[in-house]
Amino acid sequence: MSRPAGRVLTLLELLQSGGIRTVAELADRLGVDGRTVRRYVDHLIDLDVPVEAVRGRYGGYRLGPGYRLPPLMLSNDEALAALLGLIAGRRAGLMTTADTAGETAAAKIRRVLPERVARRLDTVLESLAFTASPGEFATPDAEVLLTIADAVRHRRPVSIRYTDRHGRRSERSLHPYGIVAHSGRWYVTGTDPEISSDRTFRLDRIADARTLPGSFEAPVEPGPAQRVLSGFATAEYRHRVTLRIHGTVEQIRARLPASVATVDEPAPEAGGDPETERWLRVELRAERLDWLPPVLASLGRPFVIERPDELRGLVIAFADRLASYAREA
Repeated sequence: MSRPAGRVLTLLELLQSGGIRTVAELADRLGVDGRTVRRYVDHLIDLDVPVEAVRGRYGGYRLGPGYRLPPLMLSNDEALAALLGLIAGRRAGLMTTADTAGETAAAKIRRVLPERVARRLDTVLESLAFTASPGEFATPDAEVLLTIADAVRHRRPVSIRYTDRHGRRSERSLHPYGIVAHSGRWYVTGTDPEISSDRTFRLDRIADARTLPGSFEAPVEPGPAQRVLSGFATAEYRHRVTLRIHGTVEQIRARLPASVATVDEPAPEAGGDPETERWLRVELRAERLDWLPPVLASLGRPFVIERPDELRGLVIAFADRLASYAREA
């Protein structure tokens, strides 16, 4: 490909990234003068690419709205970023039910790359290793995801057909505030207007979603991610645990994040240091208690178990085991 032709394609690539590009910016990126930029623009117009001239102080060139661009042209770095993103998303469970979509997209990118670049990218992908096994997650339906995302953006109520963890099916209304990806799963959080209560639903358990008439106002705080994490921490489980831990909120959160526990943060005192260690009340719910003793030990902070008594016995037994291992060593 001749250098002028290559620069014309580079110009198209710059314009298709959106916005208005000034002549000075384009000249600098292409390594030519302003007159040559205008000549390259004329070449694109001759190829029926609708490049528009924008006049004024911040004028320049842009592509006409609604124009369907030819296949994307990716640089080496962009192609590698796209392929790695597809692989990471698939391993993290952040794909829709069309799991093959990520594979076919990666194959298309690989197929249109120059052979030299493709071989170099293959070298990276073949030498890449992950420290954890790929997750096997139930993934949401693409149409459900898009419908709810549109409802979130335009503040429109939705009706969903949902199956809960016990297999019970129901049809519900929801004012969706946001979509949250957490630990390989997709969630939608909002308010059920029929019961005026905050609710969070797994997207992979939604069989169908349709937009309803009307609109709603979403609260500013807390944000969708915080709502989902708080929901996990306060969900109904077999055991309700109450602790008092001596330390800072940051120290406690290092081992008991917001998705696991709630921490009663004290009101800031006038002139007080927020990093001052103090006794803080911590609550969490859990189906099992056996994972808590090592977590509490890893805090390295004094703590008091208020409930349940069963946890106190597990902590004592855990401490006895550690002491016996140390004696045997």
